[in-house]
Amino acid sequence: MSNIAGKAYGMNVITPLRWWTAIWQKIIFWVVVKTFPYFVKGLLTLSLIHYARWTIIGRNAFPRLDKSQPKETLNYSYMLFESNFNGSWDQYIDSFSFAIPGGLDMFWRWNIKYPKSVPLHDFYRYIRFNQVETDHYYNAYPLASANDVKSAQALMENLRQLATDSAELSDDDFLRAYNSFLNDNQHAFGSMGQGPVMSLQPDPEQPTPALQSQLNKEEA
Repeated sequence: MSNIAGKAYGMNVITPLRWWTAIWQKIIFWVVVKTFPYFVKGLLTLSLIHYARWTIIGRNAFPRLDKSQPKETLNYSYMLFESNFNGSWDQYIDSFSFAIPGGLDMFWRWNIKYPKSVPLHDFYRYIRFNQVETDHYYNAYPLASANDVKSAQALMENLRQLATDSAELSDDDFLRAYNSFLNDNQHAFGSMGQGPVMSLQPDPEQPTPALQSQLNKEEA
């Protein structure tokens, strides 16, 4: 299970797009990030995501590792999507599709045979077909989720502030400041540990709960 390191899952999806649409896609990325960031604002609400990135790779941009390696002539450019997240494969795809369906469609619109992010069934199949398994996945804090890391950073900053503010306090004043610190930061005192066992990808013949719910609505 090399896609999983502790509580985190590493996903790599590479999808083909025509070379001329690759140029247009780069422009879309730049415009969205600089001018219309609300297309991806929903990502900020997903606490399970560590990292997500889309990269355009030109058809002539793949490296040759040695002069003896035959030069490739590719018909397509490619878009590489990389992400690290907490939870299972299907939970992530569900959350991603629900959070920024418009953003996903804008980013993948020009990719070959992209079916749109809704309905989920076709989007599942598209991601599953184009996902490349991870050969090696290093995680510096395998027992920590994204929220664990954020909480630890906030706690450390507040602890430093307490140390600075209490340097010249009396014992009684320090006790009050310390108790106030504990009260204000109690949400950040969670303990890290092993997460639940996750499947690499869902069985294509067994719909996930979210997908099954959608299929039931369509049948009704």
